[in-house]
Amino acid sequence: MLSASARLIRLLSLFQAQRSWTGADLAGRLEITERTLRRDVDRLRSLGYTVDSTSGVAGGYRLGAGTALPPLLLEDEEAIAVALGLGNPAGATGDIGNASMRALAKLEQLMPPRLRRRLDSVRSSVVPVMSDKSPVRLKAVSFLAEACTERLELRFGYRDHHDTVTERTAQPHRVVQTGRRWYLLAWDIAREDWRTFRLDRIVDAEPTGARFTPRRLPHGDVASYMEHALKVSPYLHHAQVLVHAPASALEPYLGWVSGTPQEAGDGATRIATGANSLDALSVWLGCLPYDFEVESPRELVEHIALVASRLAKAAVTPPSSHRKR
Repeated sequence: MLSASARLIRLLSLFQAQRSWTGADLAGRLEITERTLRRDVDRLRSLGYTVDSTSGVAGGYRLGAGTALPPLLLEDEEAIAVALGLGNPAGATGDIGNASMRALAKLEQLMPPRLRRRLDSVRSSVVPVMSDKSPVRLKAVSFLAEACTERLELRFGYRDHHDTVTERTAQPHRVVQTGRRWYLLAWDIAREDWRTFRLDRIVDAEPTGARFTPRRLPHGDVASYMEHALKVSPYLHHAQVLVHAPASALEPYLGWVSGTPQEAGDGATRIATGANSLDALSVWLGCLPYDFEVESPRELVEHIALVASRLAKAAVTPPSSHRKR
């Protein structure tokens, strides 16, 4: 005879194959008495399943709608993994992609309301740009996706390239997968600007208890913004510069740095760029044959002034110690 746990699994399997059964048929399939069957049905109900029963000669049992997915067979995090995989199969197209979407639709219909709400949060808040393996834990993805959906302000530590942790408070907008990386796209409250945070560098994220009104994302949709942001996000220093020249005239110089040019009107171009040192940004800007204005950060403006003074001094002062004799 099967154990009690094995019988529950078998009972759920029978309900998924056929939603309505007579008590006698179920008891016969499980090789138990109808009294034991009643106890097993009560156990299913205690686990959150809706099992309707009717008495009389034609009486029996029916598994209620929205309860066919057994949580004891598929844990919450496993269900999230299935939803992510089916919703964005790795490079799948044609029949495989279509089958994945059909399977996802069936899966969502069968899920209990509590689990379906979690999956709805993941589907509405996670934007897969590319597919690849990632070390990020699904629990973190689920937590941040729900924070996006529920508009929960978050507090967390964030490790930079040098493993230095800074405290951040942010309003999460979307969770984005791109290649092996997962990012949280959020409004950084202290910096008053949009930021992308790598999930594997976020430490001890927790809600502050405050809620927020979503802000309008620049560059339109999430995918467009991330394509723009990830061109400069790996760098330690970021800058936004307005160059008084059309984008076509800047093409020979854009290969020197990472950046995204945008037409700013009146023949000017706004460039968001980044580098691992302020020296690199200063030298690149100094080599441009066009006037420019540094819109951010202030540190770059000060550094350009420092570099400019050194270059000016070197340009007018002949070397004394190495002068040819």
